[in-house]
Amino acid sequence: MILATLCYLKREGRTLMLRRYDRPGDHHAGKWNGLGGKFEPGESPEECLRREVYEESGLSLTQAHLKGIITFPMFDGKDDWYAFIYIGTAFSGDLRSSREGELSWIPDHEVPHLNVWPGDRVFLPWLDQDRFFSAKLIYEVGVFKDYTVTFYPPVEETIL
Repeated sequence: MILATLCYLKREGRTLMLRRYDRPGDHHAGKWNGLGGKFEPGESPEECLRREVYEESGLSLTQAHLKGIITFPMFDGKDDWYAFIYIGTAFSGDLRSSREGELSWIPDHEVPHLNVWPGDRVFLPWLDQDRFFSAKLIYEVGVFKDYTVTFYPPVEETIL
């Protein structure tokens, strides 16, 4: 089992997207994605999130919202991946490139038309909804096959 985070930084109707460089053995090569990656030993989801956003962009994340969790059974052909999906709404620092790929602020309405994984087109609209989701996206040898999702109502704030 692989634990990971995935974050979509949002600003003024745009989303920061990463186009992965073509590297041998990288099944994400050429795809556009949010920022994120695998947990390091002992990390919480939020620690992984902050570290990955900084490593891939040079930005320090100061506010993020957990929007959902996605299970990708056998995504890489051997391991189940569990990804915590976030929207980043406040950050500071100077944007810089990383060894992962090129960064671009993409107008929100253009993001689904990029070379993203087909399953991303399923869940990207859920990021703008006021509810939490738990989904399973099924790929077989890199081909998107199906998905299931459960939506949860927003948590009401309690004032004491």
